[in-house]
Amino acid sequence: MGTAVGLKPLPFLIAGEWIQDTPSHITHINPATGEVNYEVCAATEGHIDAAVHAAQKAASNPGWRNMLPHERARLLNRIADLMIERSDLLARCQMLENGKVWKECKNQVANGAATFRFCAAAIETLGSEITPPRGNYLSMTVYEPWGVVAAITPWNSPITLTCNKIAAALAAGNGIVLKPASFTPTCGIELGRIALDAGVPPGILNVVPGSGSKIGDALVNHPLVRMVSFTGGTEVGRRISEFAGKKIIPAVLELGGKSPHIIFADANLKAAADAATVAIFEGTGQSCTAGSRLFVERKVYDQVISMIIERAKSLRVDLPDAPGAQLGPSASFSQREFIEKMVNGARNEGAEILIGGQRPADARLAKGAFYLPTIVAGIRNTSSIAQQEIFGPVLCAMPFDNEDDLIQQANDVSYGLASGIWTADYKRAWRVARALEAGMVWINTYKQFSTAAPFGGFKDSGLGREKGLQGIRTYQQVKTMFWSMSDTFDGGFSIAK
Repeated sequence: MGTAVGLKPLPFLIAGEWIQDTPSHITHINPATGEVNYEVCAATEGHIDAAVHAAQKAASNPGWRNMLPHERARLLNRIADLMIERSDLLARCQMLENGKVWKECKNQVANGAATFRFCAAAIETLGSEITPPRGNYLSMTVYEPWGVVAAITPWNSPITLTCNKIAAALAAGNGIVLKPASFTPTCGIELGRIALDAGVPPGILNVVPGSGSKIGDALVNHPLVRMVSFTGGTEVGRRISEFAGKKIIPAVLELGGKSPHIIFADANLKAAADAATVAIFEGTGQSCTAGSRLFVERKVYDQVISMIIERAKSLRVDLPDAPGAQLGPSASFSQREFIEKMVNGARNEGAEILIGGQRPADARLAKGAFYLPTIVAGIRNTSSIAQQEIFGPVLCAMPFDNEDDLIQQANDVSYGLASGIWTADYKRAWRVARALEAGMVWINTYKQFSTAAPFGGFKDSGLGREKGLQGIRTYQQVKTMFWSMSDTFDGGFSIAK
């Protein structure tokens, strides 16, 4: 993959062919330097139609549709092998495009490969079910692929989030049209190349970068698309849900979050402060599960906040490939502008900026979309900065007085993706965890993930689940079969012989 200006635009993938002659291109800017990385060919609505037809044709081919589970598993494991072999390339794609630090990019490649291995193992053991009969017949359920799946991925963690979708969709036997975010197209393109090299039939995985409002709408509304899997912002997810509803097709939506991270006075405060720092600042805060609303029991509020400030000051904001870098830039200059707008708005409303709230002074970083780790205090949970997802390194810190007060505030938000609880009282942990309106709850930890555990949210944070065995079944539809054990038909009304 070239990165110099003047090289041919990078192609995309349809039906196993690399498409390079397109009327327009996406010019990609490195958020760490402000320089042009490269251009990528942009798909048109005609390309979307070709990609969907290619996926439908390939998915209908008996060689793919009837492939035995162990053979499909072999392909998935080969994809994982190639991801590890090409981990530097994949990591570099992500680092150049969204500014994640090198170590995190490498870790995400490893996690993506592990997702393929999990799905490979799972499909060798997932079986159909024999259901209890209520007559002289055998009844059973079997699982069929939807057909063509539209997979739309975001810019914040394109490696892992793309793998979550395509590994499960391939395991389930579907054809896929992947539309990566315009900011981060090349991870998806390279994963398409890896799938081909691993032996996945041409047309099963197609990758079409371009404008979400244009080709994304065309993809979701295409009559041959039978399922949509989207990760991204809530407003776009709502729009996709409307399209899917009109077509009567399923939509799996993993959307935004404004997750409460709760620290009670009896907690291990050192560990809690460490976790609170990582929960919001890792990945420059560009995570849907970021612990962006911190609730601390009032009696230890000042102590805990001081500990987090101390930790935040020690974080190294630097170029993504700099040794020891912990925070890179925002994924785009427009994203940094939004973060600045939110923080300045809170400042103007009387909020106290305890740390950060500005760009770094380091001249080496002046051309990038960098923003310092920021802690905002002196706000109410009802304030805009505490209610709206910022997707940046901004922590909203608020005290609470008792458990009822805490639960009311924690749930008083439109989102419900993740949450965290720190307490030494296991009964309290159980009560609060059950009361929180969130799809994920971490207790005395934060941001622990497993490809074996379902992932998704409540309320405006989405519908459906990815990952785990349930995540594979998401990409399949259920068929019930009845098999008579009788020599005569004995149902319905009587028929004269």
